[in-house]
Formats: sequence, C-alpha cells, structure tokens
Amino acid sequence: MPWEPSPSPWVFPDLRDPRADALDDLVAMGADLEPGTLLAAYRSGMFPMPGERRRDPMLWFAPEERGILPLEALKVSKSLRRSMRDFDVRIDTAFAQVVAGCADPSRDGAWIDQRIAAAYRRLFDLGWAHSVEAWQDGRLVGGLYGVAIGGLFAGESMFHRVRDASKVALVALVELLRDEHAATRLLDVQWSTPHLASLGVATVPRPRYLDLLDEALLLPLPCGWDQQDRQD
Repeated sequence: MPWEPSPSPWVFPDLRDPRADALDDLVAMGADLEPGTLLAAYRSGMFPMPGERRRDPMLWFAPEERGILPLEALKVSKSLRRSMRDFDVRIDTAFAQVVAGCADPSRDGAWIDQRIAAAYRRLFDLGWAHSVEAWQDGRLVGGLYGVAIGGLFAGESMFHRVRDASKVALVALVELLRDEHAATRLLDVQWSTPHLASLGVATVPRPRYLDLLDEALLLPLPCGWDQQDRQD
C-alpha cells in the first residue's frame, strides 16, 4: 500500500468556493513539491507545472475544461490492436527512465524539469506514482507516468520512440483500471488535445470534474496496482 507522507503546510484554494468561478486554468502559485503537498493538490483537483524560469514560483492548474478519458470510451483502431502484439508492457519497472523520456528537451512543449522529476520520484518511492511502459526487444520505447490515489489516475505525461508505443501504454493503463469500479474510476489527462480526442478523451467543466473526483477518491486502488514488482 502507498505510504501516506506528512501533511502539507500549504493551503490550496477551495475550487468549490463560488469565488473560484473567476479563476482561469491557473489557480495558485507557490508552495513546494513535497509528497504531502502534491497529494493534497491532486485531492483538491489541481496539479503543478513549473514556470518558465527556475526561480519562478511553482504554478498550480485546475483547467476550466478538464480532459478525462472515460474508460469505456477508449478508441482502439485495428492497426493499434495489431501493433500491440509487437510490444511487451511492464508496470513500474523503469519509472525514472519514463520520466526522463517524457522530459526530453528536444520534444515540442517539453516542460518537465529536475524539480518535477525528483518530486515524482519521491512519490514513486512512496507508492503513489506509477509508470506504464512499452518495451521492444528489451528496450524501453515508450510509456506514461502519473499518480494513483484511490480511483483517480492523474496522467502526467507520455512519450514514444517507436510508433504507437505510448498508445499501447495507454491501452494497458485502461485495461488495468477496468474492474468492478471502472464506471467511477477517473482517468485524468489534464487538457484535451486533438490527438487525445482521437483516442476518446472528452472534456468536462471544472465543477463536474470535482464531483467525479470526490467519487473516485472513495474507491480502492485497482487490484494488484500496489502489488507490482517495482524495480526502478
């Protein structure tokens, strides 16, 4: 089971407060990236991203239109189904490598810095963060990582070095989450993009997301999620 860290000393805004309606996607600035702070943020409907410069305060987002992937809505094309046979999917065996792949500065829109990488490694060590990996011929070629709290999986980033590798990891994640609680599990992808929409991602208003989050946080982790052979 994940280890609950010390609580955060920071107080995040209450997104259910009527005054929060005036907030855009960026809802807070500052705080730290300690495990207790990160978990408090996710439980409140927020996630961090660094500013443009290292000395800038950490930024905390809760999109007005939140991207989520209903598990039953995942679209798997025939070509993707064929591609899935070419990969070996593993869980939590190369977390740091997956984060490094997602953080590759040569990627368009790269945003993961050393602070973010170290913070999520601490969450991984405590059992809260996870990676889903696509391997080919013994080589990591794609994957994703995120945070699992009860029935919430908050996807942070994904990458691929071989065509369809990140999609294969996403399909594997959805399969892992499909259990007797699948209807109320919440797969959060932060913002929708045309690529994610093609896979079944939809958007919901922030108040609706908070309702879904409250319900998801009451659920247990998927069976076996906290029993993986964590090797990273």
